[in-house]
Amino acid sequence: MEISFYKYQGTGNDFVMIDDRSKLFPEKDLFLVKKLCDRKFGIGSDGLILIRSKEDFDFEMIYFNADGSQSMCGNGARCAVAFSRFLGIIGVNTTFYAIDGAHEANVVGDEVELGMSPVLSLANAGEDFFVDTGSPHYVRFVENVMEYPVFEEGAKIRFSNKYAPKGTNVNFVTPLTNKEIQVRTYERGVENETLSCGTGVTACALVHGHQNGLNEVVIKTLGGNLRVRFAENPDGSFQHIKLIGPAEQVFEGRIEI
Repeated sequence: MEISFYKYQGTGNDFVMIDDRSKLFPEKDLFLVKKLCDRKFGIGSDGLILIRSKEDFDFEMIYFNADGSQSMCGNGARCAVAFSRFLGIIGVNTTFYAIDGAHEANVVGDEVELGMSPVLSLANAGEDFFVDTGSPHYVRFVENVMEYPVFEEGAKIRFSNKYAPKGTNVNFVTPLTNKEIQVRTYERGVENETLSCGTGVTACALVHGHQNGLNEVVIKTLGGNLRVRFAENPDGSFQHIKLIGPAEQVFEGRIEI
């Protein structure tokens, strides 16, 4: 069977996008998912996203990491919104469904403002932090993240017994100014550093914002800049969280599966 696909990227986080409203894609074939995401033997991407119809929502985003596992993906969701607008499913506003529940989003020019799920708390992990933003994220502040051994140190934490068996994503952060941080992320499921991670920068922004009394943080990643806006409640929880940044179609094609 031959299928059409599109390639999207959001600050360097790239995804294979498939319009699967006909439900023809064999989503339980994880070998196929891995093959399509493979950068040497497939299309190549950090993840694969299916767009499907869902009652009471504009669409459903079904997201797979490159290894076939599933989670919420912030940059992937922003790309899914841009793709759904390209398909004519939505206008500039949408409510859609993902693995962690309902999300709202707006398209503003070249950017997508994605509503993230509320975060109940920031958990301490020694001198570091652990935050669930739809996907689990470990956050560590370091002196110079651009010279930090992200892959080696990230893998140690990701595969540590503390977070077994599923593991965690790992983020390393250096504040640049009061309102701007630099973030590099080791992503679970990709098992490598990625150019950007939406749920990861959200976790880092919440920690930095909490420490500095902010409600908006600019995040620099290797793939570009993102913004996170939020409201912190007196009990330490967060709501009205928005992940804001570009989402771009790179190319389209057809492939035999």
